[in-house]
Order: sequence, then structure tokens, then C-alpha cells
Amino acid sequence: MINPLSPLGYLLTILDVRWRKARSEEGASAVEWVVIAAVVVGICIAVGGILKGALEGQADKIGDQIENP
Repeated sequence: MINPLSPLGYLLTILDVRWRKARSEEGASAVEWVVIAAVVVGICIAVGGILKGALEGQADKIGDQIENP
């Protein structure tokens, strides 16, 4: 066992404390980011579908006007 009062022991203790803290916080943070990303992707897909339909409709109208002035 390493003496916690030695420089190496102190470093290992600090790293262990930080590692445990990071693991407990990172899990929740990662889940939050995944949920946020999924919501943003869903919104983008919905807006893209709406825009695609509107643009195709307008393109068809323009094409009809060109063919039949």
C-alpha cells in the first residue's frame, strides 16, 4: 500500500477523488446531452419535412407557369 502522505500517494488520492466525482457527474450530464440532441434532431427533421413539402409545391407551380405561360 502506498503511503498517502508521500507525493505519489497524494497524487493518487487526488486523482481517485476527481475520478469518482467525474464519473458520478458525467453520467447524468451525458444522458442530458443525448436527450437534448435527440430533441434537436427531431425538430430539425420535422422542420425539414415541412420545408420540403412547401418547396416542392412552389417548384411545381413555377414549373407549370413556365410550361403554360
